[in-house]
Amino acid sequence: MSIADGAGGPSSPAPVRVLVVDDQALFRRGVVVVLSGNEDIQVVGEAADGEEAVAKAQELRPDVVLMDVRMPRLSGIEATRHIRRSLPSTEVLMLTVSDDEEDLYEAVKAGANGYLLKEVAIEEIADTVRAVVRHQAVVSPSMTTKLISEFRALARRVSERDDLPPPGLTEREMQVLALMAQSRSNKEIAATLFISENTVKNHVRNILEKLHLHSRMEAVTYAWRKRLLDPREQE
Repeated sequence: MSIADGAGGPSSPAPVRVLVVDDQALFRRGVVVVLSGNEDIQVVGEAADGEEAVAKAQELRPDVVLMDVRMPRLSGIEATRHIRRSLPSTEVLMLTVSDDEEDLYEAVKAGANGYLLKEVAIEEIADTVRAVVRHQAVVSPSMTTKLISEFRALARRVSERDDLPPPGLTEREMQVLALMAQSRSNKEIAATLFISENTVKNHVRNILEKLHLHSRMEAVTYAWRKRLLDPREQE
């Protein structure tokens, strides 16, 4: 037996609750206006930086956070990592001008379920929000091409090096690599190991040089394939 509304008809599904995060007030306001014009979407709040985004998300518990990548105080990627850890049922959709592949990879690793460039028609944002809340991964077409190309290159490079002996990483470098495998940021790694962020950056650079790789993603993939990391330590 279906639940009926006050008029006697079937009740409408609850609207998708959205938190809009962008440090550009004019753009943020435009997105809010467009989303608010959809009956099935409710904008429950706004935030102007990553720290505010985390606080508002924990307070409001939205279904979707529409998140810019590059913002003051805390980046959108770091904010996404915090939100996904504390609110696993909240989806994050990145909406950004950055077509940098590294931003895309880091956003995906942080838990974002979509990566949309601001060049998209603003009317399409609502459809993307609906797709993300249904747990569909959405990436701008131009970024999809870059993503596929990078994964192909990554698979080729890892395959070429798969028969090489493990490199001579120091104990500290292994600690950094293990934390990288947990998608920790440089700031989080520094806090965990009680070292500076610059020291972490130096360790990451040395790891990549010793592994003859080009990105953190490649290093972690290589480490798992070579069984350099203990799965029990990643739990």
